[in-house]
Amino acid sequence: MEYCSTRDRAYHKSAAEVILQGISSEGGLFIPRQIPALGDLLEQLRGADYRTVARAVMGLYLTDFTAAEVADCVAAAYDDLSFPEGAAPMSALGEEMSVLELWHGPTCAFKDMALQMLPVLMSASNKKVGDGKEIVILVATSGDTGKAALEGFKDVPGTQIAVFYPEEGVSHMQKRQMMTQEGQNVQVFGVKGNFDDCQTGVKAIFTDPAATQAFLDAGKRFSSANSINWGRLLPQVVYYVYAYLQQVEQGRVQMGQPVNFVVPTGNFGNILAAYLAGEMGLPVGKLICASNQNCVLTEFLQTGRYDRNRPFYTTISPSMDILISSNLERLIYLLSGGDDALVRRLYGQLAKDGTFTVDGALLERLRAQFAAGCATDDETADTIRAVFERYGYLCDTHTAVAVKVYRDYCRDTGDTTPTVVVSTASPYKFAGSVLAALGERCPDDDFAVLDALQAVSGVPVPAPLAALQGKKDRFTTVCAPADMLAAVRAALGV
Repeated sequence: MEYCSTRDRAYHKSAAEVILQGISSEGGLFIPRQIPALGDLLEQLRGADYRTVARAVMGLYLTDFTAAEVADCVAAAYDDLSFPEGAAPMSALGEEMSVLELWHGPTCAFKDMALQMLPVLMSASNKKVGDGKEIVILVATSGDTGKAALEGFKDVPGTQIAVFYPEEGVSHMQKRQMMTQEGQNVQVFGVKGNFDDCQTGVKAIFTDPAATQAFLDAGKRFSSANSINWGRLLPQVVYYVYAYLQQVEQGRVQMGQPVNFVVPTGNFGNILAAYLAGEMGLPVGKLICASNQNCVLTEFLQTGRYDRNRPFYTTISPSMDILISSNLERLIYLLSGGDDALVRRLYGQLAKDGTFTVDGALLERLRAQFAAGCATDDETADTIRAVFERYGYLCDTHTAVAVKVYRDYCRDTGDTTPTVVVSTASPYKFAGSVLAALGERCPDDDFAVLDALQAVSGVPVPAPLAALQGKKDRFTTVCAPADMLAAVRAALGV
């Protein structure tokens, strides 16, 4: 299978090449030239475990990898040590709604599902097509990606990783996870700005010819662990196929009947993976995009107008505090039939004016596949409390946004299709907000908050978070967005 850039169809690269490169030189994102079909594979995977599904689905895209190489990557990523409770378990809340829990990995966030896989994929790709240079992984994070990437790439030979997070835009526990990260090849930087500043800064480094050359001269090359990297996005397709198979096994649908997915998303990667699964032939009904007060995606999916020229809100669901949703570019490319000229024009407008609009047939295709809604912080907190009181189920601030949006969707449409809500993080990563939503007073100490939430809910504190107590911060550097490149160069001696 070959891959091209969303901004240049003339690209012809292998999976290993695009995983290693991360982003196209002109700023576009890599995408398969053709989406493979599941065909009879879905029926063959009935009752399979997660690793078997991962080998089968990823093998359709990694055609330059042998079956043994794919199997080795899957075994390394999804072992019992990293996922002691199993990958992607499902909980039923009522007759029509299930919750897909993607946060049972080493950092308690859904990003583990991809970022335990990406380092082994990248190492395998480097052996195939690499030039012997050290890989420098640059990561912008709104909270969860940073820790998951740091943990995934920690002490991986031949790599360095630098993570940039908004200094005042992540939860206390997310920040503590990153600042105490172990590993000899890791660097963490706070940025005086929001996630969009971090993401724009990372993309600027990637597309800076002088910076690229300086690192090449020093024996290093850039790559990314954000979902702009195809190797980050591909593993996410797997859990939608696995979720559907679980729905069949639990008797909630018959094979071939559609399932809706509700996805809390900011950068659009998680829900794009669901769309790709549907394009492969998975019986996907409606894809319901859930946003917080930074509702740029809600407006776009409803009206066709994308406008980042709006107030930026710091919310209790900080991983969705994003106004520039990178993976939307891939969706527009696919829905337009691979119109790279359109993508260049739209994203040129976005860079220049902060806005673009799609209409006509493209907008109709958007509306046919997607629904969208948003939630305020108060609505999110009310939903956390209501779900706990009704079901005894404790959800985090992002999952609660999805549940609220799903309820609104059902009210407005009357749709009774069996639905999976994608749960993206442990409630303990946002323990203060969850505890407050339950009407309890929050102690000042982070770990006292964990204990208080456990006492109220009866839900155990995840071991990876409890283990942070007593660890000292290793990283304290804070920089302006304009100084991100200089910070990396100083840290790595380039």
